[in-house]
Amino acid sequence: MPKILGESLEAHRREVRSRVFDVLRAQLYERGFDAITLAGVASAAGVGRTALYNHFPDKESLLVAFVEDEAAQYVTRLTEAVEAQADPVDQLATFVRLQLRVLAEYHMPPGTALASALAPAAYRRISAHADPITDRLRAILAGGVDLGRWPAEDPDVLIPMITAALGNRTLVDGPAGQLEEVVEAAVRFVLRAVGATV
Repeated sequence: MPKILGESLEAHRREVRSRVFDVLRAQLYERGFDAITLAGVASAAGVGRTALYNHFPDKESLLVAFVEDEAAQYVTRLTEAVEAQADPVDQLATFVRLQLRVLAEYHMPPGTALASALAPAAYRRISAHADPITDRLRAILAGGVDLGRWPAEDPDVLIPMITAALGNRTLVDGPAGQLEEVVEAAVRFVLRAVGATV
């Protein structure tokens, strides 16, 4: 019988996933998705290949589960940070800061872009994890309008413009030591863009 990690099957499952996701995160950014193998991930994570296949039948399902886990953690972090602010202006500033700081933490993995490496259904499943982030931004924008902190604009126009601005890697890949200045400039830009009264 295989060795159980943790005190219960649920603890074992969490431990296996944690180890595997840690290895996958490192390998994604070192080698890219194309070069990853399940056997290599299992070996580096210190789990048996059979155990890994029991959790993730193929490389694509491993990546989807990993992205879902990362996204869920980020949405929790974002929700807590935004809800700690009472004023919509502060909420929007917090949203911008966190989006850019997280973008700076994650470097693009080498190799094929995920959109072309995954089957369309798997890529749509991964892309759906942006929905709670978009919903949070939509709620912030609506709250600002309701409290008269900025004028009413069509959120379906504002949201793609804001997310496009915040998804630009060149903002966070600049010279070392300038991230905070860039982040604060982006906060000012977004607040002006929505017409915030500061």
